[in-house]
Amino acid sequence: MTSPADKPAVRQLRLVVEADDYEAALAFYRDVLGLPEQAAFSSGDGARVAILDAGRATLEIADPAQKKMIDEVEVGRQVAPRIRVAFEVDDTRGTTGRLVEAGATEIAPPVVTPWQSLNARLDAPAGLHITVFQELRTEEERESLEGFGRDDSRSG
Repeated sequence: MTSPADKPAVRQLRLVVEADDYEAALAFYRDVLGLPEQAAFSSGDGARVAILDAGRATLEIADPAQKKMIDEVEVGRQVAPRIRVAFEVDDTRGTTGRLVEAGATEIAPPVVTPWQSLNARLDAPAGLHITVFQELRTEEERESLEGFGRDDSRSG
């Protein structure tokens, strides 16, 4: 395990998604959601991949009770598969509208969560179940809310 002063062992999180309709998925995530294309590669046999920049990457680990609670808050019922991709945006309502117009299915409209973000759920191209969220408070403001903090600083 590295200390905070050490160089991180992992430099990038890259989520690789197989898309049956590559062109539609690329247009959705790059052109509509707005993930800039960082690189693209192809081979002579028609194989293609585009690497889209999604800003800062995090890996959110949730136990089954937390996953269930998030589904209840955001959607009102259990809908998410084991993996859900979340994108932080500046305008959840506007982004949700653009994504639906581009072919996503709205599962739940934007809702203010107890963790003070505005979250919407969608089923999107390439078989992804996604959340788009807009932070309504700063990280420092959220850390003062009950139940927030870091696992290594909470008792339990």
